[in-house]
Amino acid sequence: MQTNSSRRRLIKCGLAATIALVTGFATLVASTQSKAAGNPYNLIDPSAISVGTMGDAKPYVFTDANGNFTGFDAELFRDVAHRLGFKDEQVVFTGQEFSALLPSVANGRFDVAVAAIGTTAERKKTVDFSDGYLAGYLSIISADPALTSNESTAGKRIGVIQGTLQEIYAEKNLKGDIVKFPDNNTAVAALNNGTIDGHFTDYESAKQYVERYKNLKITMNVPSFDAPAGFVVKKGNDAFREALNKALHEAMDDGTWKRLHEKWFPGTPMPDQYLPKK
Repeated sequence: MQTNSSRRRLIKCGLAATIALVTGFATLVASTQSKAAGNPYNLIDPSAISVGTMGDAKPYVFTDANGNFTGFDAELFRDVAHRLGFKDEQVVFTGQEFSALLPSVANGRFDVAVAAIGTTAERKKTVDFSDGYLAGYLSIISADPALTSNESTAGKRIGVIQGTLQEIYAEKNLKGDIVKFPDNNTAVAALNNGTIDGHFTDYESAKQYVERYKNLKITMNVPSFDAPAGFVVKKGNDAFREALNKALHEAMDDGTWKRLHEKWFPGTPMPDQYLPKK
């Protein structure tokens, strides 16, 4: 039989175990809350934002003569990051091929990818997107003025950057052979030496190349307003995505987006949804 003394010992042990369990749970909660407070956006390094991008997608994002990343997307993202409390030196851009950007975010190499990346249902299976901040046209540049339609590309070799909206559209709609490149500069070099007949890129980049190479013209434009560009974040990182959305809309409402668009895309129409609300 249990004596009163042994029963008291059992009760004390039970109380001690309960107190230890409650204390441990409280410590875990406090630790989790402290970690969240120190890294509210679930960044790889809470003191900086790691940005995957491209170095040759002018005027969206590219490296200048000093090796610094600039362009519409780069300047817009820095402004957004400022609104989240990050200084320029805390926003670290790294250039790589476009096709590697989304996998690098999904695998945790970068916190975000910024390179005029169109939002599609297929891409959203592996990563999340901020709200859209840019929409426009896809264009063919060529020395052949006859490349004016999907059908006119039959029998021709058309370059695209691997992993882009242009590749997706070209494989579904263009009638010619699709040749994939890692970046615009490589594709345009192939165009100029006759390896391909046309290069399918975005309208703003197309403008830059036809200004540089007088033998090239924009021969075809395709609307791309159903896949607006967004900032790419790791799937499930809602805190970061929502913070980016809030800052983006602030940049639109106070006229920052409009100023940057006028700077980098002079003469290009501005979609109403990105302009300050009256």
